[in-house]
Amino acid sequence: MAELTHFNDQNRARMVDVTAKKVTARIAKATGQITMHPETLARIHAGTMKKGDVLAVAQVAGIMAAKQTSNLVPMCHLIPLTGVDIHFSDNDQDTITAVVTVKTKHVTGVEIEALTACQVSLLTIYDMCKAIDRGMVINDVHLLEKDGGKSGHFTYDAAK
Repeated sequence: MAELTHFNDQNRARMVDVTAKKVTARIAKATGQITMHPETLARIHAGTMKKGDVLAVAQVAGIMAAKQTSNLVPMCHLIPLTGVDIHFSDNDQDTITAVVTVKTKHVTGVEIEALTACQVSLLTIYDMCKAIDRGMVINDVHLLEKDGGKSGHFTYDAAK
């Protein structure tokens, strides 16, 4: 297991110093799901939710969240993002899956930005549909893949 670096010599929290790290292309992908009543998904498909186009709003919310991650997660660096993309798919029954890809060319990775964007896009779906379905469940949010930087490539292994 890697050594934790978010503590100073007094064992207090610190923001990791990345000054000496090299700029490299970095990418992270995160995913998550929201499960709902079949009728809720049918209304999303039909575009009949009172608050508007659920997935369009969730997409914009996720992109905005990725750009604000350092304001939400205390030890997260402010990173200039070069790309954020969110894809939604569903099982035509009761579950929407979000897959978020975040890119940068910087000295630190974008895993937290991808995870934040994923969570916020799913929370936005919940918010837009809660009037008809308060029992929705957000689950299985995790990093799928990351690449770039000293630690190299990571791919999620569901078998672990």
